[in-house]
Amino acid sequence: MKKSISGIRGIFGHDLTLADVLRFCSNFAPLIKSKKCVIGNDTRPSSDIVRETAIAALMSRGIDVYNLGMVPTPVVFRESRRYGAGLIITSSHNPIQWNGLKFIISGRGPNEKEFKDILEEKPQAKSRIGTEAKITSDYVIQAARIIGKTRNRPKIIIDVGGGAAVNVAPQLLKKIGCQVLISQDSQNRGPDPTADKLTKLVSLSKKADMGFAFDLDGDRLVVVKDGKKQSPDITLALGVSRALDLGYKRFCLSIDTSISVEKYIVDRGGTVVRSKVGEANVIDMMMRKRCQAGGEGSSGGFILPEFNMCRDGILTSGLIAAMAGKKVDEIIKFVSNYHQLRTKIGIESRLHDKVLASLKKKLRQRFGKIITVDGIKAVIDDDTWALVRKSNTEDIIRISVESNDLEKAKSIQKQLTSLVKESHVQAR
Repeated sequence: MKKSISGIRGIFGHDLTLADVLRFCSNFAPLIKSKKCVIGNDTRPSSDIVRETAIAALMSRGIDVYNLGMVPTPVVFRESRRYGAGLIITSSHNPIQWNGLKFIISGRGPNEKEFKDILEEKPQAKSRIGTEAKITSDYVIQAARIIGKTRNRPKIIIDVGGGAAVNVAPQLLKKIGCQVLISQDSQNRGPDPTADKLTKLVSLSKKADMGFAFDLDGDRLVVVKDGKKQSPDITLALGVSRALDLGYKRFCLSIDTSISVEKYIVDRGGTVVRSKVGEANVIDMMMRKRCQAGGEGSSGGFILPEFNMCRDGILTSGLIAAMAGKKVDEIIKFVSNYHQLRTKIGIESRLHDKVLASLKKKLRQRFGKIITVDGIKAVIDDDTWALVRKSNTEDIIRISVESNDLEKAKSIQKQLTSLVKESHVQAR
């Protein structure tokens, strides 16, 4: 089972059971000050039984539950602003046999202290039994107001991957003026569009203006254009460009987001702050620095806090669809000039801190400028950086390198891999 402020996830029936669902939801209830909680789920086979168990746990603690049924994660986040809290039954892009719980407090994910309360057992005081009501959302109407109308009625192909975006994404795109076709091959790909080849959508996109692929709960988006699957950083850059058009100037980007996205923002009069990797960390920094937009390049996660304090792949698809075709091509070309290489090295979690401490000294001697917001980031020059950071959930250390010179990026990745392995030997 994985536990973090991004949620609780596990293989249902193995390391995530109904008893776990009851316990965590009961612990969540005291954090719901409004005594009202909206709930929704993705399309996993276990989602219905997990949702009903979660509803029972919340109601037993005096919470009134507003059931949206099968909806994307961004819809639950949006509705949680109205009711005060939210719960999503999802394991995002994990394999289909997984499931999980994603908690929302006052329109945002829990902070570290709140999440600790969710994990800890508490004595259950007697309370009234809450009620349940089935509701619908006006997400599409509200999102369309932010996006505005498209100019040229673009032809868009959607691959929802058998997920919860199946109704909301087409409705939104049609409402803003797109011609929408649904890829009928959605059930034959994996739950994570960033990892899947998206073969059918890639083929279909050659006869359309653009293709969009979503994960099971609809918060991740991959853009496909002209027969090519685009990188997550391009998805983020396209969302950022539209935010700039709408007048937003203050952005927050995770520390592993492409330098090209930052350059694009700064060249157009915007400012950028960097956060730790992870959606929750980006949003926390956004709130502290009052950023108007931003996101995480590695997951293609564009975030517009005014509308939703989460990755919102559905809103982002509408924002991108509303852009002029030539501008989309220009942004893709600009970001594609930079090359990101990612690798990982198996190292025991107990040695992670020692390895990074040793590595930090080596990188400072070799590269000079070091940033330690999250792991160790070496800034080599204006167009090249490298990041080494530990995984919070696996026995691995991740290495990311970016440069506008591919051979240079490969050389730095090779050097870093060698230095990490050397530091591992010294740490034993």
